[in-house]
Amino acid sequence: MTGGLKISAPGVHTTVQDFGRIGFQDMGVPVSGALDPESLRLANVLVGNSRTMAGLEILYQGPTMEVTVDSLHIALGGFGASIDVLGSEPARIVPWQSAVLKRGQIFRISLDGTAASCYLAIAGGFDLDPCLGSLSTYTRAGLGGFQGRALIAGDELPLVLSSASDGNDIRIPKPEEFSLRRSIRITWGMQSDCFTGESLNRFVTEPFLILPESDRMGYRIAGPKIEHQNGHDIVSDGIVTGAIQVPGTGNPIVLLADHQTTGGYPKIATVISTDLPPLGRRRPGQEIHFELIEVE
Repeated sequence: MTGGLKISAPGVHTTVQDFGRIGFQDMGVPVSGALDPESLRLANVLVGNSRTMAGLEILYQGPTMEVTVDSLHIALGGFGASIDVLGSEPARIVPWQSAVLKRGQIFRISLDGTAASCYLAIAGGFDLDPCLGSLSTYTRAGLGGFQGRALIAGDELPLVLSSASDGNDIRIPKPEEFSLRRSIRITWGMQSDCFTGESLNRFVTEPFLILPESDRMGYRIAGPKIEHQNGHDIVSDGIVTGAIQVPGTGNPIVLLADHQTTGGYPKIATVISTDLPPLGRRRPGQEIHFELIEVE
């Protein structure tokens, strides 16, 4: 197919992401995928895609794009995000609602600062070749997505469908609420016994702040200093998304979608999988409160 979406302005960091590259961590390949998979899943449902189809992940500031196919069916998943259709017939498309755009229309995606990310789903998806079974972009190694990188001005993303099918637009009447007051639930990590009892207590009773040095690989967080009992080096072992490791600085790192596959710092805790989407919505400068739960 020819035509699709032409990028006029790319935003801060816009990439193609799906639900990750599963089964290759033993070869050193991170899973990657959406930071907030729940928002991508819901956006896909609104345009009739399979729930795990790739969409555009948009971080912090959205792109401006032009439709270069006859028409396309889109939906935006994200908190505090919106689509502004520019030109002679301006319009605003709210999140959690599908809509049809036509050839030549230019639109801009905006985030109001509520959340770090939002997701654009397009009916039929992108006409791109998967890498190791996934379209997720891992920019550090140039894998997947569109040329293995974040989008830049002048890119044109090819689409599977050149026109939108007939049908009514769909919306979610009462989407889930996103609140920074919501705790992020954890279980103790495999090396929680490497930390002092006081540090374990402070970890789940005092807040942490997400630092500007954070990215898709992990959130660096600052708060109460976490103290090791007998040093901070361990034999490297496997890492999962949501693992929280603590280097010698005492400031934890919450590992996210692009995390490395092994790590040599003790892991104090792991975020439960249900709370990875609300964790991935947070942005630097926002607080995190951890809540301990028991594994039954």
